[in-house]
Amino acid sequence: MKVLVMGGTRFNGLALVNELYKQGHQVTVLNRGVTEAPLPKAVRRLVADRNDAAALKAALGNEEWDCVQDISGYNLPQVRSLVECVKGRVGHYIFASSTVTYAATRILPIRESSAVDATPRQNEYARNKLECEAYLFSLYRSERFPATSVPFSMVFGPNNIIPDREQKMFQRLLLGRPILVPGDGTTVGQVGHVDDEARALRMMMGNPITFGKRYNLTGKDAYTDDGYVDTFAEIVGVEPQRIYVPPPVMDELWTGEPQAVFRASTLIQKVAPHIHNWNASVFFSVDRLCTDIGWEPEYSFRAAVEHTYEWYMREGLNKTREFDFGWEDELLERLG
Repeated sequence: MKVLVMGGTRFNGLALVNELYKQGHQVTVLNRGVTEAPLPKAVRRLVADRNDAAALKAALGNEEWDCVQDISGYNLPQVRSLVECVKGRVGHYIFASSTVTYAATRILPIRESSAVDATPRQNEYARNKLECEAYLFSLYRSERFPATSVPFSMVFGPNNIIPDREQKMFQRLLLGRPILVPGDGTTVGQVGHVDDEARALRMMMGNPITFGKRYNLTGKDAYTDDGYVDTFAEIVGVEPQRIYVPPPVMDELWTGEPQAVFRASTLIQKVAPHIHNWNASVFFSVDRLCTDIGWEPEYSFRAAVEHTYEWYMREGLNKTREFDFGWEDELLERLG
């Protein structure tokens, strides 16, 4: 297939480009040309700022695409201008959305039919993703524009551009730092590996059964907070020193300023801390994806941690990556 990847040089997009190239697809990426990346030589690169509709139109011209993988669409003007450029000349448009859009619920797992949260408590990022989805699905209903939305959830793996997640846990353990665990460690979470994500995006291309639908994309394993620490510690090869943060302290942290809430959500990585409470188990069903296209994750949670740790050490990030643990030290002192 002839595929246009919007973005394509960072984490999710880079993994997707490599997957498409390995499977023999003809790949073009379009981005601002700012980020250097080890793209395969056969991958064509177009340079344009997608926020400039005229520049985008000039870069794309009248080319036709079997599929557009929109990994860098963050707001409605960006998505609308791209759709207007390719409408009538694209076989499938896949939009990268986010599970941050879902509302808090006690009915688990969260499915594509679960309620979303567009209330004032929602953040701008998620509201924009919801606007983009509404626009694309409206086009599908009115014009049969072949759009699919794929909410990602806390993607995990090499080259992650959010180091405060798995990379920070590796470093805590390597430094012998105490591991702060919210509450009693029984809250359940979930991540998915970036290569599994890329494979799913590739497998759904051009499949009419996916048109007009949204598909949760993450792993199939779930873990407790203690299970998360256990797995990381076993792979790093250390015995973790756990410090359990009492529920009243977690409640206080979770109702503080946004930056404080974000810091608290990185003790054990949590999805959408502005929506889900610190002790809310949150995990998602990928049954629709498995049923419709036959995809299954290849990485277990443990295998995802092992693969990412091998990359972290191979790249020497244990010696070069710097993290600010000052806030954690203040919390440890407070807990005595």
